[in-house]
Amino acid sequence: METVNTSIPDLRNVGSEKAEDKVAEVEGLKHHVDEMFTKVNKLEERVNNVEHFYLTTNKKHPNTSKRSSIVKDKDKEKHIPSIRKQQQDASHREAAAAKRMQELMRQFGSILRQITQHKWAWPFMHPVDVEGLGLHDYYEVIDRPMDFSTIKNQMETKDGTGYKNVQEICADVRLVFTNAMKYNDERSDVHVMAKTLLEKFEEKWQLQLLPKVIEEERRREKEETEAQLNMQLAQEASYSKMAKDLNNELYEVDMHLEEIREVLVKKCRKMSAKDKRELGTALSRLSPEDLSKALEIVAQNNPSFQATAEDVDLDMDAQSESTLWSLKFFLKDALDIQGKSSSTGGNSTKNHNTATATATATATTTTNSNHKRENYDALANNAKKRSKKLSS
Repeated sequence: METVNTSIPDLRNVGSEKAEDKVAEVEGLKHHVDEMFTKVNKLEERVNNVEHFYLTTNKKHPNTSKRSSIVKDKDKEKHIPSIRKQQQDASHREAAAAKRMQELMRQFGSILRQITQHKWAWPFMHPVDVEGLGLHDYYEVIDRPMDFSTIKNQMETKDGTGYKNVQEICADVRLVFTNAMKYNDERSDVHVMAKTLLEKFEEKWQLQLLPKVIEEERRREKEETEAQLNMQLAQEASYSKMAKDLNNELYEVDMHLEEIREVLVKKCRKMSAKDKRELGTALSRLSPEDLSKALEIVAQNNPSFQATAEDVDLDMDAQSESTLWSLKFFLKDALDIQGKSSSTGGNSTKNHNTATATATATATTTTNSNHKRENYDALANNAKKRSKKLSS
């Protein structure tokens, strides 16, 4: 698993640095933010992979709550075989099943010898001599000719083209007799011989081998069902661990982005009284949806702030510089979008919240690149959304 390098340069003690040093410092920070963008995009791909797995799993298996609880239980999770172990077990099961089927086929061969040694079996031992007997309509009546020599060759072949199970051999034995009964008149000797031998074969098949075949089929079905469930559990365990690892990595990214944000805020100039008044005016121009988002930004750094109240009294002087700059860039983007929407015929809506902004502060001269701050906010919000989404 790729680890995310979230180390950042120490940019806190920069008050006495020269202008060129500050430029280099800002460029280094920009490069670091670009790296974070790349890493978050890679994390997003892994998050999408996990989401896709659980979405497809829920569609295929709607009632997966019981299995999910098993996967989430750390103690039980240790006992779930890995996917590789599941594949090895499946290979062993296939080998054991093939061995049991070979034994069933050997027992079937014993029944087949009894039938072919019957005095009436001689017409069915070799392919019908259609030309020699002048049976010009034989291939019009019989779609798939069959005889015991062909069956024997298929049973003995080792190139992978032979019979895979007993049921296939049984079907061909029946075909030998039903072809003869179909082509020959029921009063003919061949028809009577075929009918008699078919009855003898069915009696031996049903008494000696059919119960074993049914038992084997049930066993295979049970093993396949258990194998599928175990494989599903192993996959869920794997993706559960992946989800936890991703959540931890995203949390670390989020924490370091917060650290970068604080560094950037310290490098931005402080909001003047005029800036704060402009923020208050801009808040009153937002749509209800954007106003709610703006108030949530304030609430993020001020837990006591009631963002969802009907009437909101927002004191700009009481807000941190970080909150003020976050509001500034959010308001700029939101109002730009609103302006484009209204210019294309969109309807404006009235705000249902009241934001009262009072601003009394002094200005300082600390400056920085607003564009870098915008890039950082977009990245920080992106990482937070993914972290929250994955945690849920």
